[in-house]
Amino acid sequence: MSELTLNNGVTIPQLGLGVFQVPPEDTQRIVEDAFEAGYRHIDTAAGYRNEAGVGAAIAATGIPREDIFVTTKLRNGEQGRAQEAFQNSRKALGLEFVDLYLIHWPVPSQGLYVQAWKEMERLYENKQIRAIGVSNFLAEHLDNLLESAEIVPAVNQIELHPSYQQAALAAKCRDLGIGVEAYSPLGQGGDLNGNAVTAIANAHSATTAQVVLAWHLATGNIVIPKSVDPGRMRENFAASSLKLTEDELSAITALESGARIGSDPAVAAFTQL
Repeated sequence: MSELTLNNGVTIPQLGLGVFQVPPEDTQRIVEDAFEAGYRHIDTAAGYRNEAGVGAAIAATGIPREDIFVTTKLRNGEQGRAQEAFQNSRKALGLEFVDLYLIHWPVPSQGLYVQAWKEMERLYENKQIRAIGVSNFLAEHLDNLLESAEIVPAVNQIELHPSYQQAALAAKCRDLGIGVEAYSPLGQGGDLNGNAVTAIANAHSATTAQVVLAWHLATGNIVIPKSVDPGRMRENFAASSLKLTEDELSAITALESGARIGSDPAVAAFTQL
């Protein structure tokens, strides 16, 4: 699996497994299946309530800890106590350190994400986190954060798929040295049925999911598709060996429709507690 180098020199596997909405009681088994399929990058969050299952899978595997990349995230309702929240996540995972810790949503109505970032900077300096970043941050949130940040976020994890590419935001992140990480990378399945994707898949004897994931990888996105099926996990992982032509990449890029699936970060204010 190809790796990308973040702005602090830490490397991250470009393709990982997301465990959003994976039931806690199933998480260990599913993550162990992912490890068996070759994944070494797992993305969880305190708000998913399945960190313990991720940690149990890591403990059960014989894979060296330094070969596994773990991301978790700060819940919205805990932005005022980020250090305590992080320690709770780290203990739930059973890890001495976390590879990447993200502010899950900006929740601008709280006015706390800059304070949370300052606490995360201290955790980073104390080497409890290898890299810190944000999720769902729009341009204005990044601008506000960077006015007082000592550390530029390593990653901005955003909703990104062919029909909703957030091209201006992604370009801004890259200009700032912030890695772009795509969640809902397949548009929750909605981006797999178009004629362009189907035709490309047929031309390569590939699945439509592999085609969309290959587009993400060629674009330079970090990508974390979710699957609970071992066969589908292996299929998705194989997207790393699929190479699309420039015309094929352009055909997928042309699918932009501005169709957001998830919440609008400008107004989202749920606590995740």
